[in-house]
Amino acid sequence: MTVLLYGATGYTGRLIARTAAQRGLRPILGGRSEEKLGPLARELGLPHRAFGLDRPGDLRTALADVDVLLNVSGPFRQTAPPLVAAALETGTHYLDLAGEVPEFEALAARDGEARSAGVMLLPGVGFGVLPTDSLAVHLARRLPGATHLTLAFWAEGGVSRGTAETLLTDLPHGGVARRGGLLIPEMAGVRTKRVLFGKEERQTLSNPWRGDLSTAYLSTGIGNIETYAVVPPPVSGLMRASRFLAPLLAARPMQNLLLGQARRQPEGPSDAERAAGFTAVWGEVRDPGGRSARALLRGPEAYTFSALTAVAAVRAVLDGAAAPGFQTPAEVFGPDAVLGLPGVERHDV
Repeated sequence: MTVLLYGATGYTGRLIARTAAQRGLRPILGGRSEEKLGPLARELGLPHRAFGLDRPGDLRTALADVDVLLNVSGPFRQTAPPLVAAALETGTHYLDLAGEVPEFEALAARDGEARSAGVMLLPGVGFGVLPTDSLAVHLARRLPGATHLTLAFWAEGGVSRGTAETLLTDLPHGGVARRGGLLIPEMAGVRTKRVLFGKEERQTLSNPWRGDLSTAYLSTGIGNIETYAVVPPPVSGLMRASRFLAPLLAARPMQNLLLGQARRQPEGPSDAERAAGFTAVWGEVRDPGGRSARALLRGPEAYTFSALTAVAAVRAVLDGAAAPGFQTPAEVFGPDAVLGLPGVERHDV
């Protein structure tokens, strides 16, 4: 089967391309720029294919012989629609690294089309959702009948330029909370929570963008979900301020200023920063009777984790795990698949 990795020359794309090659996969490296693709393809001994996203005919041609497409080119609200449209026409299974609610809801709305085409739509195969979705299902199985789910994550190691730009763009608009099965608009940072990540307790802020607010509901059926994150001080201040200063933060001069600052940062964490980094995900479920269950998942630095989960997801699809229609990561891979990845462990607490 043929795999195409679109966005291979970006920061995360290069990590995934190298991880794929190291783990025995030979994807076609895809992207807009022949100039950037060529050197990476030669380095890894992989084929490559340059094409943009603005011409549907070019997309159909590029995907005509592709069985599995992994899209790692953000922002996914822009890149997913044209790639998914082409994938549905060419019968290509579609995976991506999206980590925010709107992108998941948009693909879920195309479930019927995907089933008719025999195509799987599977967003969130990076750290953004796959590990947290698996932890949610693990907890739901420990406490059947749970009605409330809380997830919190802590990622040390730095953020990529693209992640920072996405955050700053979304900040003035807020996100959602899950209440009674419904998605309710909510601004960032309206709640705080002290979370014990193993031996260390950290303050977290409510994060209304997490894709888990969409996927965990579909994966577990739990209708009340809150998501939190450990956020460094400069960003946490902006998140709290967004409730009161949304118009100012949304204004073009302020957006230009903030995005200009983000674009002057390094493209992403260095190899040393990633090697020293880690991730921790804490989760809790509760039922109406007052019973609860908690668990902690620990793993490598977030971008390293994303490369491992994305490659593992592609390999699983190649091995027959694809199911037509929109799917969540835990629906396809179950709650335990991440435990086979290097440096990943889970403990009930």
